[in-house]
Amino acid sequence: MYIERKEYLDKFLSHRWNGQIKVITGIRRCGKSFLVFTIFRDYLLSEGVKSKNIIAIALDDLENRELTDPEKLYGFIKSRIASKTEEYYVLIDEVQYAISEKELKDKDNPPLLYSVLNGILRLGNVDIYVTGSNSKLLAKDVMTEFRGRGDEIKIFPLSFKEFLSASDKDKDAAFTDYMLYGGLPQVLLYDSFEDKAQYLSGLFRSTYLKDIIERNKIEREDVLDELTDVLCSATGSLTNLSNLANAINSRKHAKAENIVSENTVKAYTEYMQEAFLFSRARRYDIRGKAYFESQSKYYAIDTGLRNARLGFRQIEETHLMENVIYNYLIQQGFLVDVGMVEKYQKDKDGKRRREQYEIDFVVNKGMYQYYIQSAFTLDSKEKAQRELYPFSIVGNSFKKLVVTRSELIPHYDENGIIHVGIVDFLLGDYLADRL
Repeated sequence: MYIERKEYLDKFLSHRWNGQIKVITGIRRCGKSFLVFTIFRDYLLSEGVKSKNIIAIALDDLENRELTDPEKLYGFIKSRIASKTEEYYVLIDEVQYAISEKELKDKDNPPLLYSVLNGILRLGNVDIYVTGSNSKLLAKDVMTEFRGRGDEIKIFPLSFKEFLSASDKDKDAAFTDYMLYGGLPQVLLYDSFEDKAQYLSGLFRSTYLKDIIERNKIEREDVLDELTDVLCSATGSLTNLSNLANAINSRKHAKAENIVSENTVKAYTEYMQEAFLFSRARRYDIRGKAYFESQSKYYAIDTGLRNARLGFRQIEETHLMENVIYNYLIQQGFLVDVGMVEKYQKDKDGKRRREQYEIDFVVNKGMYQYYIQSAFTLDSKEKAQRELYPFSIVGNSFKKLVVTRSELIPHYDENGIIHVGIVDFLLGDYLADRL
C-alpha cells in the first residue's frame, strides 16, 4: 500500500539543506519510516541523486547492530562520504538504538549520538534526517540535545484526505470508517472489524503504554491505566487535574494510603502528551485575551486508538467529530484553543448576571484567526441559535465556521458564518487565507 503524503514530502523539501538535523517525530506506526525511507528516498532518486549518495541506516535491523555504537556509526557514515564536493543524504531510522540506558540516566551530559550527528553535519555537504521512537527521543529533547541544530518535523496519522485516497468506499462511508478506526496506515490493510480492533487494542497496550512506562520508570501502572481510560472517555470535555484525580480515585475506590495526587496525574498526563497519544487544548478568554489554566480539553491524537481503548463502547459521534476536526487543525499547523466569551445579561428578576459561552475552537496561525463550532446537527431553530449565538458576541470580524455532519452545500448565512459539512471541510481549504 503506497499512500502519497505530499504535504509531508513538501515539508521535507522546504527544510532540505537548512543546516539542521531534521528530527522526524510522531506517534508510533503513523508512517514516519515510510515517509523517510520510501517516499523521500524515491523522490531523491527521481531527482537524480545517486543511490550511493543516500546513506540509509535502519538501526533496528539485526545486520546493523554494531552501528548502534555511536563511534562505529560515525565511522561508517564517514566511510561512505567519498567526496567533499558531492552532496550526501543521511537517513537514520530508530536512532534511539544508538543511545544507551546509561546515557539516558546521565542528566549532565548529552548522549554521544548527538555529538556524532553534529559532527557529520559540520562536514557541510551532508543533509541529515533521523526518526526515533518517542519512548527515548521526544520533541522536548530535540532542541536541547542538538544544541540548536535540531529541526523537528512532526508526523501525524493519516489525514482524512490521505485516508480516502487509499479507501475503496465513497466519501461518507470512508469518513465513518475514519472516525471509527482512525488514521494509522496499517488499519487500511485489515478488512474485518475484529482484525482492526485487535490491531489497535494490541498497539495501545504493547507499544504505546509500554513505551511510556519504560521511559519514565512509572511505578503505578494501574494509575496510568485508569488515567488513560478517563482521558479517552472525556474526549472533548472540559476538565482539570483535580477532576481527573477524583475520577481515578473514585474508579479505584482508593483508600487513604493509595490516593492519587494531582501532581501524579499532571506528570502522567504530560508523559502521554509527550508520547503523542493525547493533545491538550487550553481554554482561552477571547475578550480578555488570557488563558484559564484551570480547565482544558484533551483530544486523542487518533480516534481509532481512543475507540479501541474503550472497547468501541463509547462511540459518541458528536465528540468523535469534534476530535477529528481538532486533529485536522493541528495537522495543518494551527495553534488551537478552546474559546470562551462572556456576556452580562439580566435574569427574570432583573439582576445582572455573567454568562459564559463556548466556541469549540479558536484557531490561530500568524496574523490570522478563525472561530469554529463543531455541531453534529442543527436540526432545530433552537439548537442552531444555541450553537451560533457565541459568534454574535465575539465582537470582531475574523472568519467564523460551523461544521456539521450533514452533506449540505457549503454556504454563508445572513450573518457571514460559513456552514459546511465535515467531509467537505476536511477535503476543502476553508481556511485558505492563512499564511
